[in-house]
Amino acid sequence: MAQKWKFFKSIHFKIALVFVLMMLLTLETVGAVFVRQLEYQNLNTFKASLQLKPYINTSLKKQLASRNQIKANKQIQTILQDADISNNAEVTVVDARGNIRGTNQNNEQSLVGQKNTDGDVKSALYSSKTIEKTTSSNNNRYYVLVTPLINSAKNQNNIEGVVYIRANLSQVYHNINNITIIYLFAAVLSIILGLLLTLIISRAITKPIDELKRQTEQIARGDYSGHVQVYGNDELGQLAHAVNNLSVQVEESQESTESERRRLDSVLDNMTDGVVATDRRGLVTIVNDEALELLGTTKQAVVGKPILQVLNLQDQFNLRDLIEDPGQVYLDFSTPERRLILSAHFSLIQRKSGFINGLVCVFHDVTAQQKIDEDRRQFVSNVSHELRTPLTSVHSYLEALSDGAWEDPELAPKFLNVTQDETDRMIRMINDLLTLSRMDSGTQKYNTELVNINKLFNYILDRFDMIVKNDAEKPYRIKREFTHQDLWAEVDPDRFTQVLDNVMNNAVKYSPDGGTITCRLYENHNRIVLSISDQGLGMPQSALKHIFDRFYRVDKARSRAQGGSGLGLAISKEIIESFGGDIRVASTEGKGSTFYISLPYEPIEEDLWDDGEA
Repeated sequence: MAQKWKFFKSIHFKIALVFVLMMLLTLETVGAVFVRQLEYQNLNTFKASLQLKPYINTSLKKQLASRNQIKANKQIQTILQDADISNNAEVTVVDARGNIRGTNQNNEQSLVGQKNTDGDVKSALYSSKTIEKTTSSNNNRYYVLVTPLINSAKNQNNIEGVVYIRANLSQVYHNINNITIIYLFAAVLSIILGLLLTLIISRAITKPIDELKRQTEQIARGDYSGHVQVYGNDELGQLAHAVNNLSVQVEESQESTESERRRLDSVLDNMTDGVVATDRRGLVTIVNDEALELLGTTKQAVVGKPILQVLNLQDQFNLRDLIEDPGQVYLDFSTPERRLILSAHFSLIQRKSGFINGLVCVFHDVTAQQKIDEDRRQFVSNVSHELRTPLTSVHSYLEALSDGAWEDPELAPKFLNVTQDETDRMIRMINDLLTLSRMDSGTQKYNTELVNINKLFNYILDRFDMIVKNDAEKPYRIKREFTHQDLWAEVDPDRFTQVLDNVMNNAVKYSPDGGTITCRLYENHNRIVLSISDQGLGMPQSALKHIFDRFYRVDKARSRAQGGSGLGLAISKEIIESFGGDIRVASTEGKGSTFYISLPYEPIEEDLWDDGEA
């Protein structure tokens, strides 16, 4: 059913229908004019054949004027019988008094001498005018002609009577109908032949159009392989050439667009910066993987959403603000688990005409940069603060000495000792800063060698045993828990000693009441692990992640009083990491702290060494 209706909706059917309707209209118009003209001509010929000859009218007028009616009637009968009247017309002669004087119908001779009651005859007698009309009777049409017989003798127009002629028109219309039927048959035959020719012609016209339609549908589906067959050099042929050229150009354009799209996708996917593009309404249309990773979301959750909502800027800006004054905005997506600061730069997507198609936002992670800036500001502040305190002390004591205290044998040595201590403290701080600077720039040199960590650690602890024994005020005890296996590592002995000295000094300094310092050394999964535990003050959990930051001190007042600068652990961390190791801390406030140092383990086979080398 659908296929059938599809045919009636096709241009093939419409062209055939138009041709048939035009032919039908033409044939109907020609037929109507032809039949009308045929009827007119036949009727005129028929009417002309009924006209009486002038001499007959003259003879009839003469007989009607005769006083001898009997003789005159016979003469009238003779005249009518001799008259050449075709088509079997009925002719009746009526005198001025309305009496029938003669008729050409043999079966109606009994009417002669009687009164004529026909209204047309009376009208013609009274008006002296010819009456001509067509009447119907018993499904037959008749032509009636009433002609007055006027005597013009002696300049007097006296009506002598009328001639009443009545003829049957059936034969005339029968002939017309026969001719009309022949014409209709010829017309129907012409329409059928014309319809066949029209179908053939419309098929020749619509076949290229159908191919053009199929080719355009194929192009719309993205298939450019086919081509339209060219049947000639007419308009349809030129259109077929144009469609073929269009197919080639669209394919090239599509390939170029697809190549550019893939290139753009590749660029966006491999960018280290996040990119988000919107339409003119501010809805996200394009987002790359880096942006999704930075925002911590998915493409389905972002595309189609307002960019202000995606970037959490709806409380600070509206879309008009970004369009009128696009620039750089810092986005804070920090959470308790991680800190994330993004720098977002907005720019407009415009046509050459100036019409704004949307916005593009490029943002990248500036968390590290922000932290570096904060650390730099904090570093400058800390260095300034740390240097200002000893310099202020030195300045004060030098002023006191200048004011005469140098003459006091008791105060002068004390003032000079304090000045020297503060100066030494500043020198140590400057040396630590220079060491950190060289480490940051990569210019710090390490004299690494394969070292027996057991012996080196024991050597350092032996020194501290001597130190804590001389401290009579606080009872310290160093406990050693070492593995019996010799553990070797590639380190710089001096720098590694500096790390252990720093950790041990902290264990002693921050154990104001003394106690046991437990030192362990063992191997775990091809790693050398050293741990130093004290029973001192410990640290709060919030301080553990900052303990290796530069100038960080848990209790600044107490650390400064004990000579700490906040750089020792930072330097220790840099040194251990340069050896491929790791340092971390575990602490409970009020119960002490434990520092863990992990180094790569280098297993050594004893038979590779001779006695002298050992």
